[in-house]
Amino acid sequence: MKGVLFDLDGVITDTAKFHFKAWSKLAKDKLDVDLPASFETELKGVSRIDSMNKIIEFSGKQADFSEAEVAEMAAAKNDFYLKEIDKLTQKDILPGIENLLDALSANNILLSIASASKNAPFILKKLGLFERFDAIANPENVEHGKPAPDIFIEAANQIHVDPKECVGLEDAVAGVQAINDAKAVSVGIGNAEELNQADVVVKSTADLSYMLLDQAYGEHRKRY
Repeated sequence: MKGVLFDLDGVITDTAKFHFKAWSKLAKDKLDVDLPASFETELKGVSRIDSMNKIIEFSGKQADFSEAEVAEMAAAKNDFYLKEIDKLTQKDILPGIENLLDALSANNILLSIASASKNAPFILKKLGLFERFDAIANPENVEHGKPAPDIFIEAANQIHVDPKECVGLEDAVAGVQAINDAKAVSVGIGNAEELNQADVVVKSTADLSYMLLDQAYGEHRKRY
């Protein structure tokens, strides 16, 4: 194992509640539709524009908006979201993550962010973790969002490591599929039944450790 590729939301910190609050406000203000709580899972790990399109489709008004209008609404959502996540502090880092970063760095493992969020640098700075990572993949530089493997391949490229020499951490089904298709070893965080395509699943970030990731890599590394 030479690198670890981290999703951000649900792995390093939990900003899902802020995302869904922003999407719900936008859906009500712009589309006059109330998003059910269950719809949050539809947006998990999905890019901003793809999330916007899913919400428009849910509203039944997909024929009413141009590509530019979709982008404008997505930007409006992000403005509201940024106001919410400005409140983030180091206390919002998920359990065990700081210890995991310490252990990985001590073992000379390169660390890269593979998030669909364009706000990853801002969020990491609010958490005091920006300097802990060797690279942050820019989602604007990849053609396809998750579940396509592009962002994980880009995250590995940014640390000059083959994805097959990496472990990826994800809490979303789409993200696990992306890691697998990038040929990295996948570690899912959350519900084992939901994330059953992952090579290894842990219940919580508190269960992550260098030893667990190293063992997962040794047992599941993809040989192609």
